[in-house]
Amino acid sequence: MRDYEYRLLDAIADNPTVTQAGLASQLGVAVGSVNWYIKRMVAKGYVKATRMQRTRLKYHLTPEGVALLARRTSEYMERSLGVYRKLRRAARAMAAEIQNRGIENVLLRGDGDSADILKLTLLEHGVILTNVTADWVVRCVGSDYRLEMSTVEVELNHSVERDNVRT
Repeated sequence: MRDYEYRLLDAIADNPTVTQAGLASQLGVAVGSVNWYIKRMVAKGYVKATRMQRTRLKYHLTPEGVALLARRTSEYMERSLGVYRKLRRAARAMAAEIQNRGIENVLLRGDGDSADILKLTLLEHGVILTNVTADWVVRCVGSDYRLEMSTVEVELNHSVERDNVRT
């Protein structure tokens, strides 16, 4: 089943008296497409339409339609929890690596859910997050975390190495 078909079922579940024009607007598709999809959902047994007035219909999800939405929701939650668990394991591993190296504070680079999970995990492990400068930076790269020396520290090390080579 396509995503917009689920969105259609969800919209009908939210408001059984919604019009086809309202559904079309909500889903960003043509009214004719909504009409076609509703007929298809009725034929599959997911939706039932009853007349409210001469030209108005009221849509109801059948038990099969409700079960389909519930399965989809359950699958989405399982996938989401799987992603969360993976990020949480990676964040704990990063916290352990930081502690094993004796690093006390880091600068966090990244945003979004993966950065939030890392931030909370580091705080739980007593790692101090700073907004200014630090010798170490933790970068959120997709669903992975990387610990790197800060560019200021790297530049200082290269400068010291160059000075040592000259003498």
